Amino acid sequence: MRRSRADYQVVPYAKYRRWMVAAYGWAAQHKHMIHGLIEVDVTRARAILREHQATTGESLSFTAFLIGCLAKAVDEHKAVQAYRQGGRRLIVFDDVDVLTDIERDVAGRKYVIPHVIRAANRKTMRELHDEIRATQRADGKNLLKGFRPLSLPTVLFRPFLWVWDWIGRMRPRLWKSIVGTVEISSVGMFGTGAGWGISPPSAAPLMLTVGGIGEKQVLVDGHTVSREYLCVTISVNHTIVDGAPTARFAQRLKELIESGYGLSDVIPTAAPEPAATDRLSPGKVAAEHT
Repeated sequence: MRRSRADYQVVPYAKYRRWMVAAYGWAAQHKHMIHGLIEVDVTRARAILREHQATTGESLSFTAFLIGCLAKAVDEHKAVQAYRQGGRRLIVFDDVDVLTDIERDVAGRKYVIPHVIRAANRKTMRELHDEIRATQRADGKNLLKGFRPLSLPTVLFRPFLWVWDWIGRMRPRLWKSIVGTVEISSVGMFGTGAGWGISPPSAAPLMLTVGGIGEKQVLVDGHTVSREYLCVTISVNHTIVDGAPTARFAQRLKELIESGYGLSDVIPTAAPEPAATDRLSPGKVAAEHT
C-alpha cells in the first residue's frame, strides 16, 4: 500500500527485490570474480541494423546480436562456462545457455525477470531475436507465482541459498537448468554515451555486462573517421577460470562482434568482414575520446 506524507512517500519494497538482494549478497561472498573492461567497435553492426530498420521497418534486437556473438565465443572456449562439481571436478557443458534480464510489466509494476535462452550457440540471429521479442510480449500476470523462493519467509532466504548452493555444487546440471551457463546484462540500454558497468556477481561462471556506446575519432590510412565503440565488462569466476583463457575468449568475442557475426543470417547483404583489429595495423591506428 502506498502512503503519502508531507515531504515523502512510503511505497512497498517488493518481496522479489528482497530475494534479489539476498541472492546477490550471497554471490558476492562466495564468488571470486575478476573483471576485464574492453572496448569493441560496433560501427559495422549498428550500421547494418539501422539500414535493415530503414528498409523493412523491423527493429532487430542488438542484445540478440550480442548474445549470438557471446554464445559463439563461449562455444569455442568452453572452459569459461565450467561449473565445479564438489572439490575435484569441473563440468563443461556442450550447450551455451545464456541468462538475460528482460523488463516485464507484472500486475502494473515493472520487474526485471531473468530468462534463459537454451542452446544459444545452436541458434541463429533470427531465432534469438524472435525468442527475446516473444518473451517481452508474453503475459507476465502469473510470472512470479511459480517462483518458489518467494513463498518462503524473508528470514529463510539466506538458509535457502546456502542449501541451494550446496546442492548445486553436487549437481551442476541443476544450476544450469536455473541460471544457464553464462549471463549477459545490458545496463547500457538505459542511458546514452560511453561507460562501463560492473554487475553484482552472477551465479553463472561467466558474466557479460554491456555498457554504453561512445564515438571515437580513429586514424585509418591517414584519414580520420568516426567509429562507435561499445563498453563491455567481462567477469569470470577466478576459482574456475584463469586469466589466459579468459583473455583468449575476450579476443574472440571482440572479433565476432566487430565482424558482424550472425547478421548475414537475417540480412543477406550483411556478409561478415574482418574484425577491426585485423584490418587496422597498429602503426596506422590512433584513437582518442571525443
